[in-house]
Amino acid sequence: MSTRERIVVVGAGMAAVRLVEGLAGAHPASHQVTLLGDEPHPPYNRILLSAVLEGTHDPAGITMSLPDEVDLRLGARAVEIHRDEREVELADRTRVAYDRLVLATGSIPTLPPIRGLVRVDGRLDTRVHAFRSLDDCRRLDAAVPAARNAIVVGGGLLGLQVARALGVRGLATEVVEGGDHLLRSQVDAKAGAILARDLGKLGTRVYTGARAVRLTDEGLVLDNGYVLEADLVVLTAGGRPSTALARRADLDVRRGVVVDEQLRTSDERIHAIGDCAQHGMQVTGFVPPAWEQAALLARHLGGEQVAYTGSRNVARLRATGLDVAVLGDPERAEGQVVEVSNPVTGTHRKLVVRDGVVVAATLVGDLSRIGLITQHYDRGTVLGPSEPGDLLMGERPAGPVVLPDDAEVCACAGVSAGAIRACASLADARDTTRATTGCGGCAPAVRQLLAQRQSPGPALGTTLEGTPR
Repeated sequence: MSTRERIVVVGAGMAAVRLVEGLAGAHPASHQVTLLGDEPHPPYNRILLSAVLEGTHDPAGITMSLPDEVDLRLGARAVEIHRDEREVELADRTRVAYDRLVLATGSIPTLPPIRGLVRVDGRLDTRVHAFRSLDDCRRLDAAVPAARNAIVVGGGLLGLQVARALGVRGLATEVVEGGDHLLRSQVDAKAGAILARDLGKLGTRVYTGARAVRLTDEGLVLDNGYVLEADLVVLTAGGRPSTALARRADLDVRRGVVVDEQLRTSDERIHAIGDCAQHGMQVTGFVPPAWEQAALLARHLGGEQVAYTGSRNVARLRATGLDVAVLGDPERAEGQVVEVSNPVTGTHRKLVVRDGVVVAATLVGDLSRIGLITQHYDRGTVLGPSEPGDLLMGERPAGPVVLPDDAEVCACAGVSAGAIRACASLADARDTTRATTGCGGCAPAVRQLLAQRQSPGPALGTTLEGTPR
């Protein structure tokens, strides 16, 4: 009888969970899987932490289930990799043997260069909060009732999510972004300006092109001389791949842990996936690519011949009252730009088209066309000369948009409309497809698909109005 291969995964985040699910589902008898989690909590959906802060999700509701056969070890911090012995050493000096090791260590926050964040005793000022983990979320949640105002440092996706959550909780919230506009890594200045205007209408003030330089008793001092009152300061800007363990093991590390087409590091027995991994020049930073890597690695470890060639960039802002979807890299993609911007209505739509194919897109303020645009983007549809403009100029469809069976509904988990319709309930869809368990942006579409299972519909597709990705 053959011996089961010992696979040890360092990290218990969303990429690690997807990997062990893939291994258990396809090859349960072939592997003995151990998951080493640094935190004391079972794996959870980090994307939904802002929803927990806002109060729309219970902390227990974001826990991610694991296959029964997985050996989950919590509070198990890996400190060394002994490559010759094929063992991982933990902080308590115990060792875990492996045949294959997978690094899924994610990313770690970095403190911005703001004087006064750290007190003389080496601890953070009591007003200062990071927002990366469930413990961070709980500490910030506990501090909210006693606060009147909050400043969020960083105008990226996480920063806007946290700012909206705090605003919904009733705090006077301000966002400080050192770049010239919000979401500067994903959208252009026009879209960023519309987002800032929308936040203003929702009660959140935005300062762009200004950097926080010092925290004093009076408040947070900006480089333009302004002083903002600060009962709470939430740090969401700054993060980097967690590579210390790989560096100590003398693996090839650049910005992230370098991997090849089989997601192998410079040691063929060690793999890396998710935010800590670097394939080519790319470090992902988003859930869909991390899940794609995890699923592919599970197939590879199961003996399939597969190759990772890179991932699509898909970003969705999950924040009450703000609608943003980004496909690809619209600020760097080469092609012809077709865009419609209406600051009066707070909408901005942009397509980058190359050889008739949509290679990137930005939609802010109105996602009624995202379902159709996503289909063309995923399939590489060659559009006619007038079609890109029609996609952007069309108002919300008067009738439902038809989604065929193979149209992707959940970008995070790569779930099609047909797969959702095969499920009996929302719980069934979550358990069998993982839809709605990533960023949650697909939840309205999934609910519509399931509801329409009970009523007559087209034989080859399902009708959805303004299906979000």
